[in-house]
Amino acid sequence: MGSSNTGVGVKEESSLEGGGANAGASASGSAVFSEGEKVLAYHGPRIYEAKVQKVDLRKDEWKYFVHYLGWNKNWDEWVGSDRLLKFTDDNVHKQQELEKNQPADKTAKTGRSTHNKPKSSNDAKVDKEDPRNLSKGKKRKNHPGTEGDRRSPEKLVMLQFPLNLKKQLLDDWEFVAQMGKLVKLPRSPNVDDILKSYLEYRTKKDGMIAESVGEILKGIRCYFDKALPAMLLYKKERQQYHEAVQGNTAPSTIYGAEHLLRLFVKLPELLAYVNMEEEALTKLQQKLLDFLKFLQKNQSSFFLAVYDGSNGEDETDAK
Repeated sequence: MGSSNTGVGVKEESSLEGGGANAGASASGSAVFSEGEKVLAYHGPRIYEAKVQKVDLRKDEWKYFVHYLGWNKNWDEWVGSDRLLKFTDDNVHKQQELEKNQPADKTAKTGRSTHNKPKSSNDAKVDKEDPRNLSKGKKRKNHPGTEGDRRSPEKLVMLQFPLNLKKQLLDDWEFVAQMGKLVKLPRSPNVDDILKSYLEYRTKKDGMIAESVGEILKGIRCYFDKALPAMLLYKKERQQYHEAVQGNTAPSTIYGAEHLLRLFVKLPELLAYVNMEEEALTKLQQKLLDFLKFLQKNQSSFFLAVYDGSNGEDETDAK
């Protein structure tokens, strides 16, 4: 297993659990799926309904161009057979079970369910659930009744995760959701330490302290502290959270890069409700992408290669 969680350098989401039923289809046989076929597709740690639009044989491997049903065509992408499942009752059940094990996905203020859209492998972007790979992100239909003040999908902040950070997200998901291992807390460096390191890095590189960078980092810290208990924890991590974060302790002083990276998967959805001019939003996107590159550059020192902690609870007991 690689050192990252959601989209590694080479094997992107091919190692995701659940894709094995179709993995490994080679040129020696016919394509497993056909054009026009309705399928189930992994995107991050979730499974979505999709439709195969094109089939192509590339380097002795069948590739499928899929459209995620209910999502903007910008999320269409080429995937291997390891990312797809036949649309059967058993696989629909698998989809439902995976959904149950995803972190709580509600915003603290609005209570609205917010899901990341699937990200395409063409964008070099972030998703903890790409976490069965973030490959591009996650996706999902907007729920009925959501307020109309949300930005359209085309205007959402797009965060292109470097491949090794995608893999980081995938490994993170596998350690926690599949193997029952947790990040040992408190982490060092913690989120606050990482944000300070980035500020020092930018100050040294730019020759001055950019006020805008400082404000953005304060915003990231604020988002992290509020979002962690609401939408950045897997079911098996909740007990650990209640034990580790007591009183007025800020999660950013307890948790580290593993959970900070998950926040970046959620940021596009969180920022969808922010009243900000598009020009300012574009600049913010550039700065967030620069921060992701900083995480990538320091991946070996910021992220754990292996999770040692045990959740110490039966999944059925998780609240």
